[in-house]
Amino acid sequence: MLFKTKQKFSPFLIFSNFYFSTTYQFSSQTKHISLANSTPSTLFETKVLHSFYLVSGLFHQTLYDHKRVMPLFGPHLVNLYAKFGNFKDAFLVFDQLPAHQKNNIVSWNSILRNFLNLGMFHQAIEFFHLILNQDLVVPDNYTYPLALKACSALNDLQEGRKIQTLIQNDKDYRNFTPSIHVQSAMIDMFAKCGSLDDAILIFEGMPYRDLALWTVIICGTLHNREYIRAMCLFKRMRYEGFRPDSVSVAAVLPACSRLESSRNKELGMALHGCAINCGFEGDLFVSNALIDMYCKCGDTVEGQSVFCNMVHKDAVSWGTLIAGYSQNCECRKSVDLYMEMRMSGLRTSAVTVASVLPGFGRLGLLKQGKEMHAYILKQGFEDDNVVGSALIDMYSNCGSSREAEHVFGSTSHRDIMLWNSMIAAHSGNDQFDSAFRVFRGIWGCMLKPNSITLMSILPVCTKLGALKQGKEIHSHAIRSSLLNVVSVGNSLIDMYCKCGFLQLGVNLFNCMMDKNVVTYNTIISSYGIHGYADNAFSFFNSMKAARVKPTKLTFIALLSACRHAGLVDAGESLFNSMIDNYGMQPDMEHYSCMVDLLGRAGHIEEACNFISRMPIEPENDIWLSLLDACRLHNKFKLAEEVGKHILQNELRDSGCHILMSNLYASAERWDDASKVRSMLKENGLTKKPGHSWIQVDREIHKFKARDTNHTKFEIISPMLENLLLEMKKEEYALEPNILF
Repeated sequence: MLFKTKQKFSPFLIFSNFYFSTTYQFSSQTKHISLANSTPSTLFETKVLHSFYLVSGLFHQTLYDHKRVMPLFGPHLVNLYAKFGNFKDAFLVFDQLPAHQKNNIVSWNSILRNFLNLGMFHQAIEFFHLILNQDLVVPDNYTYPLALKACSALNDLQEGRKIQTLIQNDKDYRNFTPSIHVQSAMIDMFAKCGSLDDAILIFEGMPYRDLALWTVIICGTLHNREYIRAMCLFKRMRYEGFRPDSVSVAAVLPACSRLESSRNKELGMALHGCAINCGFEGDLFVSNALIDMYCKCGDTVEGQSVFCNMVHKDAVSWGTLIAGYSQNCECRKSVDLYMEMRMSGLRTSAVTVASVLPGFGRLGLLKQGKEMHAYILKQGFEDDNVVGSALIDMYSNCGSSREAEHVFGSTSHRDIMLWNSMIAAHSGNDQFDSAFRVFRGIWGCMLKPNSITLMSILPVCTKLGALKQGKEIHSHAIRSSLLNVVSVGNSLIDMYCKCGFLQLGVNLFNCMMDKNVVTYNTIISSYGIHGYADNAFSFFNSMKAARVKPTKLTFIALLSACRHAGLVDAGESLFNSMIDNYGMQPDMEHYSCMVDLLGRAGHIEEACNFISRMPIEPENDIWLSLLDACRLHNKFKLAEEVGKHILQNELRDSGCHILMSNLYASAERWDDASKVRSMLKENGLTKKPGHSWIQVDREIHKFKARDTNHTKFEIISPMLENLLLEMKKEEYALEPNILF
């Protein structure tokens, strides 16, 4: 009868048929033990086994083997029902167990363990309390770790402390000796519930520690983002004579990339050497962690080297390097490696897909991005909000806002991350009205904006000069305790300063309890943009006094301040100190700032000499800065040479064409100006019209040059005439003969 069912054949069903066969004769004891220890693979097979127990009378039978009681059948059945999540039948069977089996803690532990395996953590805690209420059942060294694991999963510190008290009471009143597994589970619980000091206290109080316990405390420390402490524990573990295993090495590697230290890569390389010495170089888990560490330290070359030397690679290996390229803005490498992975036949995960999608967007590969979208639908990843967010980002970067809206609208369960992506997409495409519309939509869906939401919408306020909305967002940040998030504070400082309210930005800066390098960069940059170079340098000195190490962006902000204020000597000194005092190699943007600084100040010859001494090939922006300086200071001959040089190398740059045309026009060389404009058209280039926005009574108004289409143009036009008259009264001279 068994083989007439639609169930697939399994070893259990074949064995059960064999058990009741009359062809083979074995002792009853042998057959009973074999059947009791058999493992059904489905709930259906469990019910078949249950029926066998009942029909054969085995359910209430106890086996004896060498004077040892073997209560196999009933508890085994309870465990099987619980394993498949059928707790109703598990408890029905449990209630029918003989007293000596029902009062056996092993049976209770079996149900408790299966609650955990099925992720039913609340039910596990309730069942643990049920165990405590039994008169004849006492928790043992297996019960407590299971209960503590449930607390860890629920982040329930209060319940965890109660269990710690129970363990202590058992030690005091019934001479219970907690095993190292109980202590390990307690350490893990406290660490995962955010009480690292309690975890450390238990760890330090243990007379004996094994390697597994060291790994637990190191992982717990990392979980609490105490990266320096984790590294110190790892070093101490080695000092005390423990040889790390692959798990402990792979666990501590991520800490290297998260340390705010210039030596984080050196520490990672030291751990790499440790892994080689311990023979873990070929370990898949360790190799994947090494790739991740190197990429997050910004060294994708070394990450690629680890990847290429791996004998065995899995999907995680490929995905980690793809994500590493993407995080380091090496989009072409990210996309190419993804294509190679697909060609190798490996199935890509949702995480890998989400990692590579931004690369398609930044490279403008809309066609390939749409093909990826089709693959996502085929693989069933469309309901993954991380993938959905990456899709919105990809379409937005490709300028396809309609497709981004479609992805957003077709997602069934939108979390706050998806809303944030949509705000950022509209903001990035200068669709500020739409960005505010999406932001307001968050409130309508009963979601709470998080720090990323505020960081996404505040730049919209900045670009619009929408101070009123910016203040409303500031108020929300205070009410929701998000003002304590450093990145939110940084965004608010930037908004106030760029809206022209420097003092409000400074007040907020002074009120911030925690400041990072971005905080200082933001306030320095803001003062620099407004031409207050002295204030920018004052904050730079405060930054050094606070022992916050400046970054390359700090020097760009300071050099820009010098540029706006015309401080040539201060700029040159700063540029040199960047190399001599801080060991930083300038990037193209630093060189560009210096050329612009010298050029604006009229030091054209020095600017030319500076370019000739550059250790790297000057890019187009540097030549454009020199060209503009030549135009500004009437160095016509040099300007013409620079312009021709740019046009020979960068025919696709509209900026140079426009500058050259204006240069010829200012010299009244109309034929040459006309030729340059013709070149612009022949190369298919156009000047992207500049836009400006202003918000009046919550309505956003958008303007472009020579715009006469606004509904209130008849009111605006006379106002512009009055402003021009006022400018002339102030003796402001417009540049003549500017064609663009």
